[in-house]
Amino acid sequence: MVERTARTFLITGGVRSGKSTYAERLAESLGAAVSYVATGPQPSADDPEWAARVADHRARRPSDWTTIESLDLGSVLDSATGTVLIDCFGTWTTAVIDELDGWDAPTADWKPEFDDRLQAVVSAWQSCDRPIVAVSNEVGWGVVPAYRSGRIFADLLGEVNRTIAAISDQLVLMVAGRPMIVPAPAGRIDQ
Repeated sequence: MVERTARTFLITGGVRSGKSTYAERLAESLGAAVSYVATGPQPSADDPEWAARVADHRARRPSDWTTIESLDLGSVLDSATGTVLIDCFGTWTTAVIDELDGWDAPTADWKPEFDDRLQAVVSAWQSCDRPIVAVSNEVGWGVVPAYRSGRIFADLLGEVNRTIAAISDQLVLMVAGRPMIVPAPAGRIDQ
C-alpha cells in the first residue's frame, strides 16, 4: 500500500509488468485532475506494435485527464495542474538521446546536455507542490548489452532511475502485476 502522505512516486519494473496501469490508478486516487505526460514517439503505420501500445494507453485514460506530449519535463512540472503522471522515463531517455544525436556521437559530445536536462527535471520535481507519479523501465537485470546503443540506453536510464528514486517519497517495483513497495534506505546514501 502506498503512503498517503507521500507526494512523489516512481513506479518501475520490467516490460508489461503493470507499471502504467498501476501508475494510472495511483494518479487517479491522488486527485481529481490529472495531467498525463506522454514522452514517447507518436504512433505511425511504420510501427503497428507501437501504435497498438499507444492506443491501449489512450483507451485506459479517463476523458477528463489532460494529455501533454512533451520532453521538457521541467517546464511541464512547473506548469501542469493537478496530479502529474509521467509515462515514461524510458521513452524520455530514448527521445533525448535521439534529439542530441547521441547514438553514434562520442558520449562526451552530448552527455553534458543530457545531464542538464535531467537536472532540470530534478529541480522541477523537488519544487513541484503537486503529486507526481512517474513510470520507468527497470534496466540492468540482464547481461550487458552487446551493442553500444543498448549500453548507452541501459546506463543512462539506470542513472535516471537512481536519480529520480533518490528524490521520490515512494518507490514501487512492479513484478508480474504486483506492486512491491521498496523501503527507503536508512540514512539515504546518494549516488
